[in-house]
Amino acid sequence: MEEQTITLLKECNSGCRMAINSMDRLKDFVINADLNKVMETYKAQHKELEEESLKLLIEAGQNGKQPDRLAAAFSWITTEVKMMLQDDSAQIAKILMNGCNMGIQSVSECMNKCREASHASISLAKKLVKCEEKLMEDVKKFL
Repeated sequence: MEEQTITLLKECNSGCRMAINSMDRLKDFVINADLNKVMETYKAQHKELEEESLKLLIEAGQNGKQPDRLAAAFSWITTEVKMMLQDDSAQIAKILMNGCNMGIQSVSECMNKCREASHASISLAKKLVKCEEKLMEDVKKFL
């Protein structure tokens, strides 16, 4: 159980960090004040979830997990190229939605593999998935 709990918490922690980093990269391209507000709101929510996952990891004697370097590099390159080709709110919304979709998939897959994880870690993972789903819904209007 403890190993599954740690695995799930590290996945959540890494996913939150990846989301925060992505929103930080995109903020320089945001012109629309409403989109900026949405991004700031969800960045704060991801930060809270990241802190919660880190707290639970520390209680278990672990550290947070850095996002995979290859995935982070690919995300950076993809974002930069897409924004060079089209730097409007619709493009930012698409990038955010794609990131949410990847986050939902990775956290959900980890939850399914870690069925014996603690209630607290499963609850956190579900909150993260709901946050990602809500972010996707909220940026649709910018497409």
